[in-house]
Amino acid sequence: MKKEIFKQSFYYLLIPVSVFLVIASLLSLIYNLSFWYSKILDFPRLQYLTMALFCLIIFVSLNKKWSFGPILIVFGLLSTVAIQSAFLIPYFYGEKSVLDADPNGEVEINSVGILIANVLITNRRAADFLQLVKQTDPDMILVMEVDEWWVNELSKLKKSYAHSIEYPLNNAYGMALYSKLPLENDQIKFLNQDKVPSFHTKVALTSGKVFIFHGVHPVAPMPSDEYPDNVGEEEVALLKVGKMVARDSLPSIVAGDFNDVSWSRTSRLFEGNGDLNNVRLGRGLFNSFNAKSLVLRWPLDHYFVSKEFSLLELKRLRGFNSDHFPMFCKLVLQDP
Repeated sequence: MKKEIFKQSFYYLLIPVSVFLVIASLLSLIYNLSFWYSKILDFPRLQYLTMALFCLIIFVSLNKKWSFGPILIVFGLLSTVAIQSAFLIPYFYGEKSVLDADPNGEVEINSVGILIANVLITNRRAADFLQLVKQTDPDMILVMEVDEWWVNELSKLKKSYAHSIEYPLNNAYGMALYSKLPLENDQIKFLNQDKVPSFHTKVALTSGKVFIFHGVHPVAPMPSDEYPDNVGEEEVALLKVGKMVARDSLPSIVAGDFNDVSWSRTSRLFEGNGDLNNVRLGRGLFNSFNAKSLVLRWPLDHYFVSKEFSLLELKRLRGFNSDHFPMFCKLVLQDP
């Protein structure tokens, strides 16, 4: 008797959960600048899919009378699964938009290993991050959310990284770039807000080939009383970078914490504007945020590259008390 009561209670609990999933999934398809949460609904697509599959399986197994209501719920859950699968399947089973590099080719002189990390401005475990850098040994390091304290701690890197660009800020949008490879024509631009920098520089590989590196950290879509936001406004920083890439004849890499998922409207426009490719496609999600949650995670830290690049390695690194996992990517600049 108790078992039947439990099943019935669970069944009735599934109904509002399922309705919420269906509504949230449908609303996630709507892009409206007036409502910042319409963009946030675009983030947890893996969570929508997982919950919808769970609810669908349990609901079908528990339902005993197939009237219009239960059929409608099943149809809604199937629609949710279909919608989310359309967004996510290309990351797991789709074609790789950035081809795998030939490890037997001239990899070392034409490759660049780039580590990107949002360190979290309130995090003070710099030693853990520096140890991670030592273990990974990247050619370039893009560090975000750095203030003066972080830049002072990261100055230890300059023994191995002779080239750098630093712009510390107290608003969680400071950045620093450290490179073993020569940097030329360094530029710090403010593409959307006057206190949110982006880095743009020409990088010379060991082989003598050059490419343009764009380090970006656009503002988050959520409202904030403490940090810059763009609530109710179009996020134009990424779109401007895409247009910059399109105008430049050199190969390009755009990397950083986008504060956005790569399947969003803005990211796809940016990708199309710059004729860029997402290294994640065909390889997995590599969810980089939130490192402090086991459930609410999605990919916010990205690498987009022009067609001249192939991929040798992509991995998410261990955490170091930031809310972002650092990411490492090793790319090879192919001959034209």
